[in-house]
Amino acid sequence: MTGRFHGVGVGPGDPELITLKAARLIAGADVVAYHAGVGKESNARRIARDLIPDTAIEEQLTYPVTTGATDHPGGYAGALADFYETSAARLAAHLDADRDVVLLSEGDPLFYGSFMYMHDRLSERYPTEVVPGVPAFAAAASAPLARQTDVLTVLPGTLPEPELARRLADTDAAVIMKLGRTFPAVRRALAAAGRLEHAVYVERASMDGERRLPVAQVDPATVPYFSLVLVTGDSRNGRRSRDGGAATPPESASTGPAAELLVVGLGPGPDHWLTAEASAALAEVDHVVGYGPYVDRVPQRPGLTRHASGNTVELDRARLALDLAGRGERVAVVSGGDAGVFGMATAVFEAAEEPGFRDVPVRVLPGVSAVQAVAARAGAPIGGDFAVMSLSDRLKPWEVIERRLRAVSEADLALAVYNPASRSRTEQIATARRILLEHRKPDTVVVVGRDVGRDGESLTVTTLGDLDPASVDMRCLLIVGASATRVSGAGRVWTPRWVQP
Repeated sequence: MTGRFHGVGVGPGDPELITLKAARLIAGADVVAYHAGVGKESNARRIARDLIPDTAIEEQLTYPVTTGATDHPGGYAGALADFYETSAARLAAHLDADRDVVLLSEGDPLFYGSFMYMHDRLSERYPTEVVPGVPAFAAAASAPLARQTDVLTVLPGTLPEPELARRLADTDAAVIMKLGRTFPAVRRALAAAGRLEHAVYVERASMDGERRLPVAQVDPATVPYFSLVLVTGDSRNGRRSRDGGAATPPESASTGPAAELLVVGLGPGPDHWLTAEASAALAEVDHVVGYGPYVDRVPQRPGLTRHASGNTVELDRARLALDLAGRGERVAVVSGGDAGVFGMATAVFEAAEEPGFRDVPVRVLPGVSAVQAVAARAGAPIGGDFAVMSLSDRLKPWEVIERRLRAVSEADLALAVYNPASRSRTEQIATARRILLEHRKPDTVVVVGRDVGRDGESLTVTTLGDLDPASVDMRCLLIVGASATRVSGAGRVWTPRWVQP
């Protein structure tokens, strides 16, 4: 027999917000445990102190460090990992002695709480129950946070400032936790996201001394850890798509003369591959429209409204951008790589043919294409004549793809292959390989670039005969060499500019 382990949320501070179940378990516990900082009283114990029975054994679990400064050989993370192991062993000794243990948690046990680390270590060995508690942001809210289909995002203030700004701009309502020393960066992120005016600071929610005021009026030197920021859903300027489609334009859009719509290639990924022209343009526009992951790559700043949508609604987002530009708004449509290479430029020009958009001027700003990035990593495999194809049959029949593959093979051109595979298209790269082998030798050089320019980048040089189609996915771009393409002694791939008769 062992005791039962209970993670009990005691709410944000007001003892009257403790649930009936939590109160009953605390009053009947053999052991009451709680976390505390060095030299500090446990806030969780303070909230529940009137419920702890005199007969209970109390276990205070004191953090060895509460900031990143420590002389532990494993650093801050190592010090905490050792602390959690030691704490779990202390609680396990009581459970092995058939004592019921209640571990108190401020707010909710599984919401930024230390209980979860004990849960990880003990729940598989002992009967465990979690009793929810009122989270601090629920006690802090004094106005609606989200309505109907609004999205509420909970963010730690410890996020990097650009990431925090981006997430604030892309959500309807937000809660920012873990303030204290992070507050200056949080305030700058709110300003960059255009949300500062509607952000409310709440300190010690539901406790004595609760304080709330606009974030813009807060003195950073006075902000404790037990504080948070609320941003309501009523503060959005524009509306983001909820169903993968394009977002709708803000109601406040200008109705002046049409502005020039920019279509911007962001390059394959790294910031230093973004052209100076594209960077300057993105710093001036008021709206960015595009596929979600590409919009995420544009730094958030004051005055910028973001319109992110799914991967198969190119014409819808092109129409949105043209509509905004037609009202006089400064707009950029963003695309990965070069916008004119299987990107958004053609979708914009297609939509611009519609009667309502024919007066909107469009300008395309070039970017580094994925084929250029992979080729540069490999050497110079497209140094001679080459072709570029996509294996996606979403916009063209597979029969057309096969016919073009044969034509490229017969012409002995190096071939860059975009979109070689996806979750729903797993056989097409194998078919393409078979078709190419009808005209190319098995020792034809093939370069497989995966996530080039991004984390996890890899580059594989193989041959058409040894290419494993199962190793290719949507994150890859392939370059199939011509008959003259060769690999140097240093492993560099290049195709001569000359062609023998």
